[in-house]
Amino acid sequence: MPRHNETRHLPYTPTQMFDLVSNVAAYPEFLPWVSAIRVRSDDETEMVADMIVGFKGVSESFTSRVHKHRPDRVRVDYLDGPLKHLHNEWGFRDDGQGGVLVDFEVEFEFKNRLFEMLAGQFFDKALRKMIGAFESRAAQLYAPSGSSSSSAHSAA
Repeated sequence: MPRHNETRHLPYTPTQMFDLVSNVAAYPEFLPWVSAIRVRSDDETEMVADMIVGFKGVSESFTSRVHKHRPDRVRVDYLDGPLKHLHNEWGFRDDGQGGVLVDFEVEFEFKNRLFEMLAGQFFDKALRKMIGAFESRAAQLYAPSGSSSSSAHSAA
């Protein structure tokens, strides 16, 4: 089962990163391959949403439950779709210097072994692209005016 853990240091607050990650409805605005989101329910601590992901003419719909623990954690549990299992978790820790340590973990398993073998070949590249999209979005939303998004990347 493909799995990835990573920690990034970014020049934003834990609350800013929590707000970015927990705003699932905005994902189609900046995440590659996410074409649509339908939020079924949403409150301060939990959201259920459908995400439509497309790549090279193939699209799939996933339903997930998002557990929101403001301001330090967002956990996503898979409910329905083409996968057998999907779990990802974001943790946000204050670095004591005005920045945040972002802990990211994801693991998944396809129902179809062929899809899993194919996905495994592209997993690392796709994951890096997705994490980069979150970093770029954070820079766009939170970087002081006059700063470029590259400053967020160099802090990572």
